[in-house]
Amino acid sequence: METPFNPSVLGHSESIGGDYTEGNAWQYTWHVQHDIPGLIQMMGGEKPFLQKLDSLFTIKLEGEALSDVTGLIGQYAHGNEPSHHVAYLYAMAGRPERTQELIREIFETQYKNKPDGLCGNDDCGQMSAWYMLSAMGFYPVDPVSGDYVFGAPQLPKMVLHLADGKTFTVIAENLSKEHKYVESITLNGVPYTKKTIAHEDIIAGGTLVYKMK
Repeated sequence: METPFNPSVLGHSESIGGDYTEGNAWQYTWHVQHDIPGLIQMMGGEKPFLQKLDSLFTIKLEGEALSDVTGLIGQYAHGNEPSHHVAYLYAMAGRPERTQELIREIFETQYKNKPDGLCGNDDCGQMSAWYMLSAMGFYPVDPVSGDYVFGAPQLPKMVLHLADGKTFTVIAENLSKEHKYVESITLNGVPYTKKTIAHEDIIAGGTLVYKMK
């Protein structure tokens, strides 16, 4: 282990060096998308995991900033891809309401309707992809799994036009500035209580309805 070790020190191997690329230990601690349950277990369970996650969004960045590490909420950097799945980890650890709060905060503070309205570089469209997926109320924390973790929708209605003329419609009932939490979900009229929705369920077409509170 490197000593002394400061988890807040940013690195960029192509320019200033360091142990991380466009980030620090705080941001890369959560970069285990393929096994979040394993990460929760390694940290001692959901309670210590959530406490550590809370710290990420409150501890301030130390030292000089990098142009690639922007859109900061504590140590969380929405302007750079390595952080984009992190807000959804609360939902995976039993606190979906915190994910829902953070999604709204990120929408309101990190995206603006103006020429420089993105808080970071839209590399390969990732800033925009996060926005569109999160607006529908879900996000692929582990893209390989084929599952999307639920957050909270940010638009009253969205329609995906799929192959073979099918559509997948997302509706957020009672969505407003005050009503940012998800009370219940139905898929094709049937109550849906899972933490995730499968890609195959989306491409099959249908209607996903969030009841907001």
